[in-house]
Amino acid sequence: MSQRELAKRINVDFSYISKLENDRLPPPSSQTAAKIAVELGCAPEGLLSAARKFPAGVEGAIASEPSALRFLQRAVSLDLSSVEWDDMLARLDELRGQTSNRKEDQP
Repeated sequence: MSQRELAKRINVDFSYISKLENDRLPPPSSQTAAKIAVELGCAPEGLLSAARKFPAGVEGAIASEPSALRFLQRAVSLDLSSVEWDDMLARLDELRGQTSNRKEDQP
């Protein structure tokens, strides 16, 4: 897909895409990164992670809940592998009686 086509699909100027690709701008907002990921057919989490961004609403939700902050601090201190993070996600789903296939969530 060309820069112009991607820009048109996510409603930005094509020069913005060029500047992102050439590291002439900081990473896009989480909303824009998610739109780019969808248009490129990849998981938004992969692009958001590469841009070091949180999905819209997540940062505020974490910051407003002390237990969420403690949970993430503990998880980070354990230096979890990707497999361990996926295992924790599966356990969270089980906690609420949800099922999901984490392989599909991967970029």
